[in-house]
Amino acid sequence: MTAAAPAQAPLAFIEVPLGRVRRTTLGGLPAPGAEIEGPFSLDVAAHTTVSVVGDEASGVDTLGGLALGLERAPAGQVMTLGTEIAKLARMAQLAFRRKVGYLPAGDGLMQNLTLRENIRLPLRFGSNFRPKDIEGRVDVIVAQLRLTHVADLRPAQTNAEERRRAALGRALAFDPELVVLEEPFDGLTDRAAGELLEAARGGETAAGSRRTVLITGASLPALLRHRVDHAHRLVRGRLDKGH
Repeated sequence: MTAAAPAQAPLAFIEVPLGRVRRTTLGGLPAPGAEIEGPFSLDVAAHTTVSVVGDEASGVDTLGGLALGLERAPAGQVMTLGTEIAKLARMAQLAFRRKVGYLPAGDGLMQNLTLRENIRLPLRFGSNFRPKDIEGRVDVIVAQLRLTHVADLRPAQTNAEERRRAALGRALAFDPELVVLEEPFDGLTDRAAGELLEAARGGETAAGSRRTVLITGASLPALLRHRVDHAHRLVRGRLDKGH
């Protein structure tokens, strides 16, 4: 009997030279990348939570954009749910990204919308769900993320934790199989960080967490390390084997 082929990882970075990924700073200037070596390879297995942390010179800030196909790998491959998103046509990229929950660094909320409207936004414009079904899904997310008391406020009227919860709620709107979180716990209490991680994981199954989660950033709160299956440190574009 032939052995079954191993299951494909929901997210795989294969020999990607992170130093050659086009990057910009918040000020719009090219980010330094010459010191980033690489190449970078990592499989994020199904039903696992994986963290990759590193400083500004590590290339860690490119991983989310590569996973979502927002940036194209200059060499190697980035396979997201078996697809190279960056190589799809524009409309196909937009449709495919609904399968991936993405929490960007900061929060990326629309400032002229309430938190509830921000969570509703991808469902309203990216699905054919009936309005009643959309509202039901939004109500569930609002309650799960403890946002009921501020759901009808705009981002500027809420605090950083509430905005981060709303941004995660928007990322989970389509109940994705894969979730990518950039600097998700920055400035949060350990309690809030733990609650957000559990919401992202989506509960437990016999195989592990219901969702596959990649966390990127400068650091990981110590109290969350027991909830992360594999913790990695990125140094100049390569995984630190001694970490």
